[in-house]
Amino acid sequence: TCSGMVPMRYRSDKISITDFGAVGDGRTLNTRSFRAAIYRIEHLMRRGGTLLYIPPGVYLTGSFNLTSHMTLYLAKGAVIRATQDTWNWPLIAPLPSYGRGRERPGGRYMSFIHGDGVHDVIITGENGTIDGQGDVWWNMWRRGSLQFTRPNLIEFMNSRNIIISNVIFQNSPFWNIHPVYCSNVVIRFVTVLAPSDSPNTDGIDPDSSSNVCIEDSYIATGDDLVAVKSGWDEYGIAYGRRSSGITIRRITGSSPFAGIAIGSETSGGVENFLAENINLYNTGIGIHLKTNVGRGGVIKNITISDVFMENVRKGIRIAGDVGDHPDDYFNPNALPVVKGVTIKNVWGVKVQQPGSIQGIKNSPFTRICLSNINLHGTTPWKCSDVSGAAIGVNPWPCSELISTHG
Repeated sequence: TCSGMVPMRYRSDKISITDFGAVGDGRTLNTRSFRAAIYRIEHLMRRGGTLLYIPPGVYLTGSFNLTSHMTLYLAKGAVIRATQDTWNWPLIAPLPSYGRGRERPGGRYMSFIHGDGVHDVIITGENGTIDGQGDVWWNMWRRGSLQFTRPNLIEFMNSRNIIISNVIFQNSPFWNIHPVYCSNVVIRFVTVLAPSDSPNTDGIDPDSSSNVCIEDSYIATGDDLVAVKSGWDEYGIAYGRRSSGITIRRITGSSPFAGIAIGSETSGGVENFLAENINLYNTGIGIHLKTNVGRGGVIKNITISDVFMENVRKGIRIAGDVGDHPDDYFNPNALPVVKGVTIKNVWGVKVQQPGSIQGIKNSPFTRICLSNINLHGTTPWKCSDVSGAAIGVNPWPCSELISTHG
């Protein structure tokens, strides 16, 4: 386990959201109560921090900011539910590594629960629920009526020493859990749920962040279960912050898109990535590394092992032609580099197509190593602009990967 890199702190100072007038009837709007409670935590600054207790009940609220040295604790049966009043949702600036909102130009809606520049923050409890009530946002996306990029369910920016554990996250308007420009983040024992047709409801997206540990969780959403990112085209290249030291273990889930993904926004680079003991069911692509011309960035030292997948459209895809661009100002000569990717011990049942590795003509993918992979497919692999090695791969991948023995 990597979870010990951020210690779980005991808070001697404890307050309840009901102390601030919150009513858990599912109808009363409690935004002022949440903001007042967190204001108290921030300004009293109790030694060792403060725990904010959410008792059983359904607490409807607008978005709110967290502060340092706090624990948000959801009791069993506690639900923090997002209001569907989109008109009053706060707007914040676009991320500098994206240059604009991910969906729409300009700013973006603030995440439901937000932390910027905080440290020593814990979100945990007895498997209480954080509910984004995202269907109103999904319908706006489907109708094409969004003015700005939809809010994430939880986002930490420029933050460190974060723990998220033992909580259910459901129906996010957009991405569920998004640590960006963060370090030392532990996410474990979480459940992330959204309908399979809900648009862009990625499970966990570490973004330009370092030392991130994701373990022992179940994710079933409408988009990638875990997707590592690091900025978008010229904006991500200029910002220049990579994702590194990402560890993912014992994740189970299903998605119409990817199980474990890197990309496609990888302009700051992704390196030193480990995913192991992954179980995927009813998934579009099991393992997906994705980038594009104009992205730039280096993807290297990637290890994925011990993956079981069942009823999957494509087992493994490594591709240099995936993802869109923020605008027309990207540099077509900014070619990504993909090197040092090891995928081993993969077993698939009912896999329609085993895999494809399609590099970029002027930037071939190198040191791609596949071993002990059995995807039980009958259709051939597709490969181009790639070099590396393969051993014990069934069906046999492609002539570009040399056969090795030993």
